[in-house]
Amino acid sequence: MTVSRAKEAEIEYLSFHDHMTGLYNRRFFEAELERLDTVRNLPLALIVSDVNGLKLTNDAFGHQVGDKLLKTVADTMKRVCRDEDIISRVGGDEFVILLPKTDKARVKQIVKQIADNLAAQTIETGSVSISSGWEIKTRPDQDINDVFKAAEKKMYRHKVTERNSTRNEAILFIVKTLYEKFPREQEHAENVGDLSGMTGKTIGLTDEEVNELIMAGNLHDIGKIAISCDVLNKDGYLNADDWCEIERHPEVSYSILSTISNYASLATIILSHHERYDGTGYPKGLKGREIPYQSRIIAIADAYDAMTHGRPYKEAISRDEAIAALRQGANAQFDPDLVEMFIKGLID
Repeated sequence: MTVSRAKEAEIEYLSFHDHMTGLYNRRFFEAELERLDTVRNLPLALIVSDVNGLKLTNDAFGHQVGDKLLKTVADTMKRVCRDEDIISRVGGDEFVILLPKTDKARVKQIVKQIADNLAAQTIETGSVSISSGWEIKTRPDQDINDVFKAAEKKMYRHKVTERNSTRNEAILFIVKTLYEKFPREQEHAENVGDLSGMTGKTIGLTDEEVNELIMAGNLHDIGKIAISCDVLNKDGYLNADDWCEIERHPEVSYSILSTISNYASLATIILSHHERYDGTGYPKGLKGREIPYQSRIIAIADAYDAMTHGRPYKEAISRDEAIAALRQGANAQFDPDLVEMFIKGLID
């Protein structure tokens, strides 16, 4: 009987709580919203919040760190709010706080305290932030669902306003973390950017197009943030599982960069920089001119720098040997015309 009661209590708890954060779930929130929607609880306030950068965190650092981000937000909300306030996680990255008998001054104070507390905390992704909107039911004739929609609308407006600045900060932090984990990646990224820019100038691209190439070259391996240190730093032979993990990085790079308007064009270029001219590359198996020309340029610059500087699993070779290898790979791995333009840029 004791075991049965404990099991029933556990089932009841899980039916009303979010298993990850320990907060109430959407089902409980909706029931409480209806229950508390009475005259004696006026003013009845709602705060709707959305966690900034959760998808970016999951893509770059993995779901364990994403879960940690959600728990950090939940714990902060619990510390700031009163016992009688109803804090719920109602979606993947969305939280709602229901505050009975709470006026405008108190709501603004709570929103600020949560934001300030989160800003003072850091996890693997850097600073933690949320976008919030709030609204208050002050009259009995107001529909509580309209109040909720108004708070949600304010939250989305806030999120749109700060989206790019927050995500730009996240990109810079990811790059910084990547270089700290794998110091040689910084030199490699800068070299690939410079070599790509050099090739762009050689073929007569505009300054704007050259700058885009340089930036794409600098960020071409940002997806390696999601690859294990053991694999990237492995000496000697890489097995099939190792290569399978390494070959994920263009798609991870795309996932990280494509959510930000400033980087969207770069994301497409970087996604294809391991495609091969003969169609046997990855991730899509594009062939020839199907591959963006910027990606074809970065592929050559990437290979050249890897050959001349080496990898833990492969010794470096000389410039002339690398040039010969590029020519040997023309029509198969590389665009033959761009190989010659790359070499011309090197020699000139």
